[in-house]
Amino acid sequence: MRTDMHVQQGPEIWIRGPVTVPEERPRPPAPAAVSARRFSWVGTHGGAGVSTLAAVYGGQDCGRAWPDPDDPPSVLLVARTHAAGLAAARHAVEVFRRGEAPSELDLDAVVLVADAPGRLPRPLAQQVKVIESALDVYRVPWVPAWRLGDLGGEPPRETAVLARLTGRVTP
Repeated sequence: MRTDMHVQQGPEIWIRGPVTVPEERPRPPAPAAVSARRFSWVGTHGGAGVSTLAAVYGGQDCGRAWPDPDDPPSVLLVARTHAAGLAAARHAVEVFRRGEAPSELDLDAVVLVADAPGRLPRPLAQQVKVIESALDVYRVPWVPAWRLGDLGGEPPRETAVLARLTGRVTP
């Protein structure tokens, strides 16, 4: 066994003298915490659930009106999942698509609030897919406590993505 062999640690092209460990440099300060984006909740029809969603997730309750100039320009359209609600949501999305909404507004998503407990009937589920093909859709399940006016507590776990979007931090 030869003991005079030179041990290489890789191709010579990569090693040019002793390898040194770079000095520890101070890390730049962490960026300041980014505040959650604010949204304006806009109902596409009466009884869509705008006030409830604004109370639970935060943001501006605009009812069925376009946001005022002082309101956040990022819009979340709200509709119930019954036939009339989904038709109203499709119409409102079309208004944005045609450029008929105020130009300073940004349509971020549609929030569909369950109109009853349980699964959607197939014809309604197909209408939801049409809306989903155009933009982001967030679904809010039936919450019996909300029907009784109890808006405290944590939002339903099925809405975790919506909660993160609106800045509603859940444990």
